[in-house]
Amino acid sequence: MKIKEKNIQITMVIITLVMTILRFLFNEKGRVNPDSIRYMRFAHVFPTIDNTTTPLGYPLSIKFFTLFGLDEFWGSKAVGIAAFLFIIYFCWKKKFYQRESIVISALFSFVSTYAYTMSEALILPFVFLFLYTAHLVITGKLEKGKAIFYLSLSLIALYNIRYSALFIIGATGLFGLIFWKRKYSPSFIISGAIGLVFIVLYKFLFIDYFNENYVKQFLEIGLHPTSKLLVELFQGLTTSFNPFVHIANPGGGLINYAIYGIGLLNIALMIYLFTRKKLTETESFFILIGITGIICSYFIQYFYSVIPIDYRILAPFIVPLWLLYFSRLFELLNTKVYAIGALSLLSGMAFTWLSKGNYLENRKAISVYLKSENLDQVPIQFFVLKDDNMEEIRVAELISTVNPRITLTFKPKDSLQRTTLTRYKVFQKIKIDKNKYQ
Repeated sequence: MKIKEKNIQITMVIITLVMTILRFLFNEKGRVNPDSIRYMRFAHVFPTIDNTTTPLGYPLSIKFFTLFGLDEFWGSKAVGIAAFLFIIYFCWKKKFYQRESIVISALFSFVSTYAYTMSEALILPFVFLFLYTAHLVITGKLEKGKAIFYLSLSLIALYNIRYSALFIIGATGLFGLIFWKRKYSPSFIISGAIGLVFIVLYKFLFIDYFNENYVKQFLEIGLHPTSKLLVELFQGLTTSFNPFVHIANPGGGLINYAIYGIGLLNIALMIYLFTRKKLTETESFFILIGITGIICSYFIQYFYSVIPIDYRILAPFIVPLWLLYFSRLFELLNTKVYAIGALSLLSGMAFTWLSKGNYLENRKAISVYLKSENLDQVPIQFFVLKDDNMEEIRVAELISTVNPRITLTFKPKDSLQRTTLTRYKVFQKIKIDKNKYQ
């Protein structure tokens, strides 16, 4: 590698790391959401099992970092930063898409993912481990028992971080069936089968044990009409594959045509580069994992309540597509491809600065408030009228970064209790520095 390119890579890694930190410090609530509340509370009360709506992997990773003196919020940020650094180190050490991993991590959508208190940050390094393991099996460097063991272990690890890894497990078995005449085919079929067996055992031995009504609570046929889901799919794909801007303007306007247009053009270029020359079997596997994940993420919305498809939901599935895409671009443009990562970081810096809030100031205000009310060390509730009232929930999210033992309540009578907070109660005493854009 030329010294010039090495310097470019080091510089980009450092800037990406700094941007990841600034991304949550310049957010009014530190890049958390309602799911983050559950993750941090789960990590805090473990070994008590707080809920089964999330696998154990991410809360336990947060818990691990609290052993070093961090609280749950800072522990979650340490997870994201460690995930980013691991990917860079692993790809460099194994010479596995090293250049591509640096550019991918520099994309503002991935910077935002690393900075989020969400399990996608943790699953990304395991996706790289899984793709590398599959590559070794396909190229014959891992065979028979070892191939099945490491592939199965990778799939089980993924599922223990996000339930959507079910799609990757299914795609792994499907790949083995499609290439059933190949020597490595049994490894993929058996590993996929082992993954499915693990899911069944996990459901009966863990989920049902702690919440026997889980399926009844979360599965509901006909949640959303196709007309709505198709529009959201288009928006989700075009923003996810836009290298520079991954969030559309919720107020609409001409700017969204540009955002969706750039993403659509990028998808078209991606398809062209994938089809202009014959794919290797590893590359075929990458594409199958990506496309299967996207398709399944779409169809599961018909009966499982999840947020609309976006860059974060798709992150584990679009990694292999980005890897292959940037690999093709490096073949054509060489080091000029780093400019995409640089431009994405610049657009991210502009967005972060223009919309900036001040998390540290807000955290200080909340900390002082909770201590004054003697609510900093006890379980508390936060009353909201509706679960889609984001203005109220944002206050609860900010509180959770200081006291993770907070739960949302929708019962008006609970608001009469001393340990139940409301937006009105909090804003009577303090003000917070808000982001202009979320």
